[in-house]
Amino acid sequence: MMFRKKSFEYQLNELIPLSTPLDHLSCTVLDMETTGFAVGKNDRLIEIGAAAIVGGKLKDEEIFHTYIDPKREIPEEITRLTGIDDQKILNAPEASVGIHSLFRFIEKQKSSCIIGHYINFDLFVLKRELSREKLSFSKPKAIDTLDLIQFLYPTWDTKDLHEYARIFNVPVFGRHTAMGDALTTAHLYKSLIKEFQDRGYRSWGDLIGELDKQKIYIG
Repeated sequence: MMFRKKSFEYQLNELIPLSTPLDHLSCTVLDMETTGFAVGKNDRLIEIGAAAIVGGKLKDEEIFHTYIDPKREIPEEITRLTGIDDQKILNAPEASVGIHSLFRFIEKQKSSCIIGHYINFDLFVLKRELSREKLSFSKPKAIDTLDLIQFLYPTWDTKDLHEYARIFNVPVFGRHTAMGDALTTAHLYKSLIKEFQDRGYRSWGDLIGELDKQKIYIG
């Protein structure tokens, strides 16, 4: 007998009018760190960082951060890169608990979408971790800053977050940490949205519509 996975329940504020000005949009910027890139196999989540953009403004006090117990040792190369070692995750929650707390934060901000730099990786991490708890995960509305850059500057091909931070003259916070990269991505997104607006686009509908035309909108 086959059993269907129970759905992981969450709610985004998805029913906002397409005419909503971008300056009124609320969203959550997300980043994660893992024990490695083989998340489809044995690598696990070790850190979540998120920052809220509420009504178009980045709220410094509206942040979410937690380490996660990956139930395995953290490789030395990951510790060197992120500064996260076995001591830091000693009393950290398990992945499913941390993810539930993350989405409570997202719901509290009344976010309409999730934003990230190469956001598909973060969403895949969420899906894999929840799958381990026999929970299915439906992909939320999400916008990748890489896709927005590709729309604005089609000939650019670099993917590095910190290189784009340098190009767009935005501050860098704690490189290769989930909270630091979430804040860096939030500032990058705000800079990109300003350029988008400078080209005459104003609304939520403009944003998802133009990205959809380029077949790069994730939703």
